[in-house]
Amino acid sequence: MCATLSPLDTFAKLLQERQPNAYANIIGNAANPLLMGTAYFYSTPFRGLFIEVEVCGMPYENNTSCGQFYGMHIHENGDCSENFTKTGNHFNPQNALHPNHAGDLPPLLGNHGYAYMTFYTCRLQIADIIGRSLIIHSRPDDFTTQPSGNSGDKIACGVIVASNG
Repeated sequence: MCATLSPLDTFAKLLQERQPNAYANIIGNAANPLLMGTAYFYSTPFRGLFIEVEVCGMPYENNTSCGQFYGMHIHENGDCSENFTKTGNHFNPQNALHPNHAGDLPPLLGNHGYAYMTFYTCRLQIADIIGRSLIIHSRPDDFTTQPSGNSGDKIACGVIVASNG
């Protein structure tokens, strides 16, 4: 038996200890003032980030409220002012085609306005994301359309900051 922790054990331990390296307080745009949440970013020993996102107050239609997808990305700039128009493009230091930007994240699945998700990405490090923004879009990313996946309006934004401690 290996003496080291498996990735699953390591991720579970990160969440149990609740010591994120960075976080973003997420707020909705003017059309979605009740949308709010938090994203936590944890460094891992596997050269990547473990990310935990929880949001509520997301817009939904009654007939699609169970299982509605929203695009989610890390954007270049950490400026959520002016209805999130200053966040820039997806974070893409390698100039990759979409959906291979470092800032391309899995779609967020909302249910009755609530979403909770955890995932691991090897595309990002804490130093890459501090001072950038986490954006939630009104539609799911189609993983094809250039440059940003045709994911609709920016409905929520959070500036990513380093955690104290």
